[in-house]
Amino acid sequence: MRSDTAVAPTTTTDGLARLSAGLDALESSTVTRSSRSRRIVRSVLPPVLAVVVLLVVWWAVVVAKLQPTYVLPGPDTVASAVWAGLRSGEIPEAIKNSLLRAFVGFGISVVVGTVLGLLLAKVGWLRRGLGPLVTGLMVLPSVAWVPAAILWFGISTEAMLFVVIMGATPSIANGLVSGVGQIPVLYEKVGFVLGARGLDAVRFIVLPAALPGYLGGLRQGWAFAWRSLMAAELIAFSPALGLGLGQMLDQGRELSDMSMVMATIIMILVVGIAIELCVFAPIERRVLRNRGLLGTSS
Repeated sequence: MRSDTAVAPTTTTDGLARLSAGLDALESSTVTRSSRSRRIVRSVLPPVLAVVVLLVVWWAVVVAKLQPTYVLPGPDTVASAVWAGLRSGEIPEAIKNSLLRAFVGFGISVVVGTVLGLLLAKVGWLRRGLGPLVTGLMVLPSVAWVPAAILWFGISTEAMLFVVIMGATPSIANGLVSGVGQIPVLYEKVGFVLGARGLDAVRFIVLPAALPGYLGGLRQGWAFAWRSLMAAELIAFSPALGLGLGQMLDQGRELSDMSMVMATIIMILVVGIAIELCVFAPIERRVLRNRGLLGTSS
């Protein structure tokens, strides 16, 4: 009896502790799900409302007949053109070809821009000489490279990749230079004391510390790459290249098919936004949050 009396309070205490822990865990998971739901609503609702308002204004302009329908078709007509392009396979094929060119060109730009950015950030005389030129290339419209690319490479995939590289590389290089310029001097001194020199210093100190600025450059570089590719596809067209979104846009212009033109513009916009929101924005948000540069509620 004495033994049973001694064990019972301990068992009761352990049971209450487990129950309390379970309730805390349940409350924590509920709060986490609730905060995640609120975050999703805050992220999704504003752009959805903006699209709805845009569609309403567009429809109102069409109903008011401020422009002829062959100049400004209604949302339903454009939606039918998009659906027809999806069913025929033209739009998926064009998106696939354009994305392939964009990814290849952007990948080359990342390599070239990273090396160039590191050189500009670490070699003073090179930064003074080439820095203004690289910044000037960011201002130069990428479409200006298309005639030169055609003369140098012909109407080919290489010409389009060249335009993409020239459009994206300066932004990536300048983003990395900006990121390196914000690294505290103490970081590199500590790395030097710990034996980080040469490529090891770049790999373990410079690039990680410059990551926020570098990601900003990559993000901007992708935007320039996508715009540059559309400019190249609009001008350089050959059946051997395969159909791209830029070529679809030009076909709509030649056929005076405004529904096709607007449907292609919407597809270009959707693809560009999708890559930005699904790839670059989450990576940048995670890096900033891990470095304490972004609120946890964002």
